Amino acid sequence: MNRVLVLGNGPTAHQFADRLRHHGHEGPLTLLGTEPGATHHQAFLDALLAPADLRLPPPPGLDVRTDTLVTGIDRAPCRVRALTGGAETVFPYDTLVLALEARPSLPRLPGITTPDGRLAPGVVLPGTAADLDRVGGESAVVLGDGPQAVECASALAARGTRTTLVCARPHPLEERLGETCAALLSEEVARAGVTVLGGRTAVRHTPGRLHLDDGTVLRADTLLLCAGTAPDLQLALREGLLTGSGVVVDAQLRSSDPRIHAVGPGAEHDGRATEGSAAALEQVDALARILTGRRGMHRAAPPVLRLRTRAADVCCIGSPADFDGPDTRLVTLTDAVERRYARLALRDERVVGAVLLGFPRAIAPIVRFHRRGQRLPYDLLGLLLGWPPRPASDAAEPDAQALVCLCNSVTENSLRQAWQKGARTVAALATATRATTGCGGCGDRVRDLCAAWAPGRRTEPKEAA
Repeated sequence: MNRVLVLGNGPTAHQFADRLRHHGHEGPLTLLGTEPGATHHQAFLDALLAPADLRLPPPPGLDVRTDTLVTGIDRAPCRVRALTGGAETVFPYDTLVLALEARPSLPRLPGITTPDGRLAPGVVLPGTAADLDRVGGESAVVLGDGPQAVECASALAARGTRTTLVCARPHPLEERLGETCAALLSEEVARAGVTVLGGRTAVRHTPGRLHLDDGTVLRADTLLLCAGTAPDLQLALREGLLTGSGVVVDAQLRSSDPRIHAVGPGAEHDGRATEGSAAALEQVDALARILTGRRGMHRAAPPVLRLRTRAADVCCIGSPADFDGPDTRLVTLTDAVERRYARLALRDERVVGAVLLGFPRAIAPIVRFHRRGQRLPYDLLGLLLGWPPRPASDAAEPDAQALVCLCNSVTENSLRQAWQKGARTVAALATATRATTGCGGCGDRVRDLCAAWAPGRRTEPKEAA
């Protein structure tokens, strides 16, 4: 009997447990989480966006231990030592899986911590839902260039907080999106109520104020630090596992100890850290297949970024390097009036990279074509605008089979079937299908389907085939 022990109780751990059961594992399966109570998906941002949808439903049929602090791993006898509710506990395992989430990084900025090392009043790191209690006052400054900074700034502005986003680059996400698309994103974020200050550097924080390098002083009842995330590797380092940007794993997702595997943000494969919920899901599914005796190995896929903000529909596939190369054809569409932008990198008419802003209906099919390595339909404009593929295309598929949740491969038909069986809310559909529990980018679409299918609406779904 293979006893599987998972260190972690976040989205990656839950997805792994779900896939392991799906692929036929019937042995003991235990999750250890440090936080008390139920876990949450990207808790801080979810608390800003939709407080009612915070809980991450646990997969059925597993043992979840919360409020558990791992103190060590005894690798020879294969057991984990931990404090559970303050009491010493030992958890034996046959297979140990490290599924630890990344934690927010603290930038080097004078004045953000007190002499004893704690965060200064009004300074917030976007971590757990409890950190939202530190957000207060009428004004907030978000410091950062990345996706999290844009998402949090937009969410704060939507709550009615006077919000400023300070970026070191001229525009947020410029390195990832390119100058043109990043500039359009800045405009959309500004239209959503956020003041964007690009090309500025914070030099120090004083109570209620943030001082910039050009002499500007911003009122900051709350200073939200979005300086990126990093996995907590202290346990792995202490136990002598090989690490880089994460726990180094091979194509079988094994660490330097073959009984210990790592997946998600805390894993590094082929010299690259795991980036994004879609990549983490591919890892957990691959490991679940391996542990249940199915042949296969993990092949890292290019990252997919989907912004969780109503300010703009933004998706980025691959890295900037994927847009270079002598055999790469670039297709670019810029619509400044409608504030839409698309850039596709094609090789042999297959997507190897993409940047999309303002084309929400194109995101799911383009990601699908990329993942499957399929040739694109001839009508690229129709693809971007959401028109059906040409009849002769082998990529055509019924609307009911269109993916709604990219991270968990949940189709509209799967959601419809869950609805007909009684899952009539977003939370209930998440429990039944796992939709919205990956990157969360499909949340609006799932809410729209709930509204469309509500009793009395003409679009209430018919019986699914």
